[in-house]
Amino acid sequence: QVQLVESGGGLVQAGESLTLSCAASGSIARINDMGWYRQAPGKQRELVATISGGSRSNYADFVKGRFTISRDYARNTVHLQMNSLEPEDTAVYYCNANIVPRGTFSTIYWGQGTQVTVSS
Repeated sequence: QVQLVESGGGLVQAGESLTLSCAASGSIARINDMGWYRQAPGKQRELVATISGGSRSNYADFVKGRFTISRDYARNTVHLQMNSLEPEDTAVYYCNANIVPRGTFSTIYWGQGTQVTVSS
């Protein structure tokens, strides 16, 4: 059973920083892309950042220069360093990964979500 577990959400003030982490566990043969999405109340889920198995990163325009995504390949973990947070960044942040479990085909997995609240 493969699962993604997120941590690091919380309440911060505008301008402050926060780091989210997501660890993949279970019977894993390989992890391809990993990434973060977010969903604010009343809005659709949107991509924040992704990072490939070859460490190529991709960011949504609204976080470029403020957020950094990174991976710890040995620990099957992805991190999202968020700086200069704004109230508009308030959302539930979801970890996402394209994982190949042992003995089967690649599957998209989602974490349970972690709340990030930025007060003005």
